[in-house]
Amino acid sequence: MRIGSVHVLAVCVWAVGVSSLGLPEQPCVAPLQWEGRTVQYDHSTGRNTRAAVAYDAQNQRIRVLEQKTGHTPCKKFFEYIYLYTSGVYFQIEQVTKACSKLNLTEVWDPYDIPMNSTYEDQYFIGGPGDMIEVQEWSDRKHARKDETWVGVYTLKDCYPVHESYTKNSSVTTTTRFFDLELGISDPEVFTPPSTCMSALPERMASDC
Repeated sequence: MRIGSVHVLAVCVWAVGVSSLGLPEQPCVAPLQWEGRTVQYDHSTGRNTRAAVAYDAQNQRIRVLEQKTGHTPCKKFFEYIYLYTSGVYFQIEQVTKACSKLNLTEVWDPYDIPMNSTYEDQYFIGGPGDMIEVQEWSDRKHARKDETWVGVYTLKDCYPVHESYTKNSSVTTTTRFFDLELGISDPEVFTPPSTCMSALPERMASDC
């Protein structure tokens, strides 16, 4: 899915050691439900978007709550609720609760490692003593030099760390994941507010 597009970057610059283990036979299985925070970088606009995220692969839905970082004049912040089984998503302005309801044009694309992925590397993130071991996978095939997706996941519990996704030559997004917790603490975050009963049919602009 990749929330309104796409996601993330290789993190080999963080590698301080490579595991001596042999190549894995298949990728690990990522958690189906988690909450945490993300930073998504859009390479075409140069913008970083920080958000609190609730991810529910069992029901194919994601809630994204944009987070403010200091004083940002003349900018609106939104909550997004993506309901893939219904084929719609909601955009809610955080202050006024104005709501737009729009059709999803992309199919569900979970945060996981597809079984046909290509193993790239295994290494530790951080410095001495950090001991956070991750694996890097991609959709690179032998017949093609470049990959359009790269995912970095923790070796222990298969949580996402980084993902990069290129939709075409002009749309590439990098996403970092952190502070993840297993499960969904409040399933009601996927329920649109009452203002969405009279939702607008077009997307709202982020500028004032």
